[in-house]
Amino acid sequence: MTRESLADVLDEIALLLELKNENPFKVRAYRHGAETVRNFAGDIVALAAANQLDGIKGIGEALRDKLHILASTGTLPFHQHLRAEFPPGLFDLFELHGLGPKKVKTLYESLAISSIAALKLACEAGTVAALPGFGATTQANILAAIALHDKFADAFTLGAITPLAAEMLDTLRLHPEISRATVAGSFRRAKETVHDLDFLVATTSPALVCQDFTTLPQVATILACGDTKASVRLYNGLQCDLRAVSNIEFPFALQYFTGSKEHNVALRARALKLGLSLNEYGFTPTAADAPAPAAAIHDEADLYHALGLDFIEPELRENRGELEAAAAHELPRLVELANLRGTFHNHTTASDGLDSLESMVAEAIDMGLQYLGIADHSKSTFIGNGMDEARLLEQLAAIARLNAAHPDFRIFAGCEVDILRDGSLDFDDPILARLDYCVASVHNIFNLTEEEMTRRICRAMENEHVTMLGHVTGRLLLKRDPYPVDHAKIIDCAAATRTIIELNCSPLRLDMDWRWWKRARDLGVLCAINPDAHSTARLHHIGLGVRLARKGWLRREDILNTRSRAEVEAFFNTPKAAR
Repeated sequence: MTRESLADVLDEIALLLELKNENPFKVRAYRHGAETVRNFAGDIVALAAANQLDGIKGIGEALRDKLHILASTGTLPFHQHLRAEFPPGLFDLFELHGLGPKKVKTLYESLAISSIAALKLACEAGTVAALPGFGATTQANILAAIALHDKFADAFTLGAITPLAAEMLDTLRLHPEISRATVAGSFRRAKETVHDLDFLVATTSPALVCQDFTTLPQVATILACGDTKASVRLYNGLQCDLRAVSNIEFPFALQYFTGSKEHNVALRARALKLGLSLNEYGFTPTAADAPAPAAAIHDEADLYHALGLDFIEPELRENRGELEAAAAHELPRLVELANLRGTFHNHTTASDGLDSLESMVAEAIDMGLQYLGIADHSKSTFIGNGMDEARLLEQLAAIARLNAAHPDFRIFAGCEVDILRDGSLDFDDPILARLDYCVASVHNIFNLTEEEMTRRICRAMENEHVTMLGHVTGRLLLKRDPYPVDHAKIIDCAAATRTIIELNCSPLRLDMDWRWWKRARDLGVLCAINPDAHSTARLHHIGLGVRLARKGWLRREDILNTRSRAEVEAFFNTPKAAR
């Protein structure tokens, strides 16, 4: 039983209870519990097995008892009985964007649909469109969602597998025959989606380590196991590969298996110009009289230095100018998680968040932050329980009272305001003027042309009260394609209007895409690393945001929420044109 297994069971219980139309507060408790398990800093599995979960926020008495049974026995009768009421394939339907419990229940009860294959056939036959609450447009959207699901069947989001990778890596580092261990590949480079995990270890007993790797609790199937490498498939379908090398080979193997392919090709070409052949095992002189590297290679930094380069951080290794910058000693000093002082764009139960304003503030304080921005949805986001003007003003008053109670911490009062079809905003200027800041986002009407959508967003940024632009393309990784926008024009408009662009670090978004951040940085556009947190646990996604900011070449000075509370207060109090 692993951390992910515990959380997955709680998530599935929440879905099952929703299908049964159970009390929404009960559903929310299980969903909240799953997030708490995933984000808990300690060994939650061991604590659950020992029945020592008392006092952990987000885990009440009922959840505590169920987690104890699950961690100590491997199964939970309550979960099994609920699951037995529905066919197994039904749960795959929840992987499709746009299908929630109500629609899945209707499909199951009306058409006996309990698998993605059956749903596809029903849509192609036109029977889904005839169901109440569906129609031809919904049917077409479901078919599009199925196509996307098939397209990304073997892909996983970076955020979804980060806890799993950390859990497996922690276990490998405890192995007595392993001296060094890490994850390489696209995961180490912080790609937003990955197809597998590449583990690399240094050991003098490679065959034993490979064998032990195949016995990790997360492993469902052994694909291969040799003397220096092993491949397995986990219970969630993710393939994981292990390479076992000597300590001397480790720096070379780490560089090689981290990639990217394009970066490695360019690096090997540079090595050849210096009379060296570079591969995953080491340097080899290309001629008898070619000089060997002057110093021993103990780590990756030594390897890069031997080629006349500054060390290149893994996130930058995409052959997008990093080798040239390393040769000219012009690489940026990338932002670090410790640089963040607060964050913005967070939701509470006032709209569609799972936790209260007070709970979100308490969690931010526990995280050591100096400030927290609250930006619940505006009225046009019906599905997100958006606030009207009266409810927004009530929240502003509640925030003022909390600020009075926390003199050493600042809650910034904001709102995530919908950008309407024509680029106008969901609230009028007199209401927006009462906010500390405003996040403007698109939440509907995604079928505009690129030109129309770009014009819509740019008009919103021209408003004096729009502080930052939220999730630029509206993408949901592996679930919904981005709507078309002209990134270059949006970045230019942000620079001209002094509008911040957020790096929305919700694991499903990671939007604006990392490929555009260097251009924005060079034009002086500020970034805000925002988790779009809908619970206390999701506030911790700022760490994922930092990884993507680093991949976008961002430095501390490029990011608003690395500034102190006083500096942010001064920034918000300065007219937009003067910032």
